Amino acid sequence: MADITELILDDHEWFRREFAALDELRAQTPMDADSIRKVWEPLAARLDVHAVAEEEIFYPQLLRRGGGDAQDETLDAIGDHNDIRDGVHDAARHPVASRPWWDAVDRTRSANDHHMAEEERESLADFRRHAASGLREALGRQFAAYLDRHPSTRGLDIEDKDPQRYVRRITRTISPPGDGSLGIGSLTDGGARKEDDAR
Repeated sequence: MADITELILDDHEWFRREFAALDELRAQTPMDADSIRKVWEPLAARLDVHAVAEEEIFYPQLLRRGGGDAQDETLDAIGDHNDIRDGVHDAARHPVASRPWWDAVDRTRSANDHHMAEEERESLADFRRHAASGLREALGRQFAAYLDRHPSTRGLDIEDKDPQRYVRRITRTISPPGDGSLGIGSLTDGGARKEDDAR
């Protein structure tokens, strides 16, 4: 079973290929809005689902097991996810292949490119250095199962999250290091969907 860092990288490569497919369709004259929609709709959904899956499965464990920069890496990632979500949701407000739609898609792509590069260079590398292979593989199984259960965003909270509040909530709920477990038992589907309103 691939570990979670490999599965995240697999999604990143898929995102890059699908945005490249949009480039090809955009270059056609005239543009075929139906063909563009067939590429964009699953891409947009997967961007949202991928972000939620990371927030529910990967980043809580990075906060627990990562190095000294894990908190900053997590704060950056949640902010990036918000930027990606904002672009996806803005695109949904416009006709496919219209100028405002392309502007929103371009913003989404830029935010996602920034996030992927930063995540690959920092968060994923950090986790490989500090998390045991058994944990990474266990989380990989959770991540793969989560994506299988959620082929679309139906039932998921895909709204923006406050990065500081997210980190505070996770650091209160994760198991303490050294308790003899992998520390993933409390991370159930939907466990990170609800924002903690306590200040």
